[in-house]
Amino acid sequence: MTNPTKATAEADTVGTADTIAPTAKSATTFKGLSPRTISWRRFKRDRTGVVSAFIVAFFVLVALCAPLISMIYGKDPYTLYGQDDPSLLNDYGFPVGANGGMSGDFWFGLEPKLGRDVLMQLVYGIRTSLLIALIATLLSTAIGAIIGVAAGYLGGKTDYLVGRVIDVLLAFPSTLFFIAFTPVLFAAFYKPDENIPPFARAVVLVAVLVIFGWAGLARLIRGTALAFREREFVEAARVTGASPARIIFKELLPNLWTPILIQATLSLPALVTAEAALSFLGVGIIEPTPDWGRMIAAGTDVYQDDITYLIFPGASLVIFVLAFNLLGDSVRDALDPKTKR
Repeated sequence: MTNPTKATAEADTVGTADTIAPTAKSATTFKGLSPRTISWRRFKRDRTGVVSAFIVAFFVLVALCAPLISMIYGKDPYTLYGQDDPSLLNDYGFPVGANGGMSGDFWFGLEPKLGRDVLMQLVYGIRTSLLIALIATLLSTAIGAIIGVAAGYLGGKTDYLVGRVIDVLLAFPSTLFFIAFTPVLFAAFYKPDENIPPFARAVVLVAVLVIFGWAGLARLIRGTALAFREREFVEAARVTGASPARIIFKELLPNLWTPILIQATLSLPALVTAEAALSFLGVGIIEPTPDWGRMIAAGTDVYQDDITYLIFPGASLVIFVLAFNLLGDSVRDALDPKTKR
């Protein structure tokens, strides 16, 4: 005869085993995903973002491989091919062939009057615009993030002073001030009759873009830091005796990387456009350094006779800026699904 107590224990054991088995199986089947993995999967489902990422990667790859492309193509952006070979340009300085002189030797044609290769000017122009915009974006993002989180955490007079500086900078019409302020910086280091080297022009452009580029991000990060400074993890760090600098750099900034990254991806194409606009207006990169803005400025003078030279840099700038803006929107949606379009 079976002992009822023993039978009940066996039944409980079997039931427990049946209960544990699915639980263990579920634990092996369902694994927790990190926020980074979730964001990456969300980004991959956005076709617009993926296509934009490929376009941006193509432009960046072309910029990085410009010397290699020049070696394989057999031409550079500085040689005056049209003047070395009189058969390439007519008496008025325009390419003889159709569509700006496009041919097997010059894939995108020749520059009117000077006769330089358009393709190589585009390729090296990408390097100029991207390098200036990228450095300006990194510096303005770092400065804006640090100043914004410091103002939001410290509060008081620091927050008031930083807020007023931000208001003043954002009140300026940036493009007009770029035009007015850039020659002032040049005059501070060079005489009026002295040639300004291309490197110095690039440094001044970066400085001007950074001076007026950090304020928007600082205001955004300041508002987020104001909300975070009362959170439990900040209070815990403060109770343990952590210094304000440690709280800012070790506690607040690591939790603000999402808005910082989003703002950086959206500001880079804006700075590319700003750099091209300054070069177009003659206060940025000038001859003979290849630059999209300078090419567009030269194309506006000859578009009635050779529209091709204006189309290539204009279309390249529009495609790159549009792709980067769409990429920034997709990154924002992936990192913060509450802002889904």
